[in-house]
Amino acid sequence: MHTTLVERCSAARLECLLRPPASTGRLDREVHPLDSLIVDALDFYGLQPTDDPLRWRLPVVRELCSGFGALFGGAGLGAAIEVLERVTERPLVWATAQYLQFARPPSVIELEVNEVARGHTTSQARVLARVDGLEIFTVVAALGKRKLPWSGEWAVHPEVPSVAASPPRPLAPHMEGTIGARLETRLASARLFEELDGAPGDGRSALWVRLPPELDATAAALAILGDYVPFGIGQALGRPVRSNSLDNTIRMVRVHPTEWVLADIRVQAVADGFGHGVVHLWGEDATLLATASQSTTTREIE
Repeated sequence: MHTTLVERCSAARLECLLRPPASTGRLDREVHPLDSLIVDALDFYGLQPTDDPLRWRLPVVRELCSGFGALFGGAGLGAAIEVLERVTERPLVWATAQYLQFARPPSVIELEVNEVARGHTTSQARVLARVDGLEIFTVVAALGKRKLPWSGEWAVHPEVPSVAASPPRPLAPHMEGTIGARLETRLASARLFEELDGAPGDGRSALWVRLPPELDATAAALAILGDYVPFGIGQALGRPVRSNSLDNTIRMVRVHPTEWVLADIRVQAVADGFGHGVVHLWGEDATLLATASQSTTTREIE
């Protein structure tokens, strides 16, 4: 029953996003036709429309923050993606966020959308995110869908235990009430925090992540899971470290119904205080949903 509903919601969302755009390329209404569906990310992020269809408000609450008390980078990117898809009425192809400042509760972020170029099938757009005029992060993106008779997939799915065979990841006390508490996670291929004894790993780790029931595995939701490179850096180094995201890029492959998503984290290098890695996001049935990449600042936990 759950799968059937998700499939119906996903189809409805895509049908809405792919319908012919208005002549202005903007939404001239405040209520999105999918607001009543359980897959709507609007409520999850608490996004608020304004009288200007190109300006939205994102209140920063603890439920959207990391354990360090600031807006979780993936949540900022995900909220911007949701706004971009609504404004352009096109599905995301890729988006990248550059993080400039921290935003903490009770700040309210203003998201300003600029659809820089609109073609027959593709839009190029930007989102500027500010708090009281101070730029917090910037998102650039491409959106659209094109017809091509060929397709292929060459990414290799890792061999990991099933969701049922993977132990739960304990929630640290400082994560209570944060976005981490809204995501059930299991250790598919990773060490517990207390097992990080200084022995380096092979750069590969993986987490099963269960999306909140109100979210489908769309770009706006998967952007959160693409922000797991910092977790992988600690696993690769074999040490508890703190990593802050400098950027977060997501490249969508497809929207596909799944209850659990496998975050397949691949750390490429840590050098000069910076870490670099990618994340492949897979459905529970091994369907590739998206890829993500990040660079971070990395430091010892004092």
